[in-house]
Amino acid sequence: MKVAILTVSDKGSRGEREDLSGAAINEWVERMRGEVVKHEVVPDEPKSIIEKLKDYCDVLGVDLVFTTGGTGFSPRDNTPEATAAVIEKLAPGVSEAIRAEGLKNTPMAMLSRAIAGIRRCTLIVNLPGSRRGVVESLVAIEPVIEHAVEILKGEGGECAPE
Repeated sequence: MKVAILTVSDKGSRGEREDLSGAAINEWVERMRGEVVKHEVVPDEPKSIIEKLKDYCDVLGVDLVFTTGGTGFSPRDNTPEATAAVIEKLAPGVSEAIRAEGLKNTPMAMLSRAIAGIRRCTLIVNLPGSRRGVVESLVAIEPVIEHAVEILKGEGGECAPE
């Protein structure tokens, strides 16, 4: 599984904040025996986010892109809109599962505007900007993520018994 991680943070892009959420994603990918082929930090600018997402999907051809940050209510939170601008198909069950898992721990999870979707053969998943939120989110989607990637690559079989 080839993975790209995009941390969306004004402070992080200026070196004013350590990228703990991106590090948590990286740790999870390693545990899942995946390969992080790119890990970058960009400011909360739609154009920057869109350019990176397109590059990861269209040029690098990764299987999975995780974004972290920029999914809340702040005027500078632009990740869901940037993601929507590049995806071809929504994957609403992924973001619904993430929010449901988050709600087990905090009512603030309902304030997430994160989305997930597919561009070509790549699944893009928006995650929260906190380490804790990332870890909880990955717990929610871990049971299905490898199967989702296999299906997108044309390698997955049917999942429902006949």
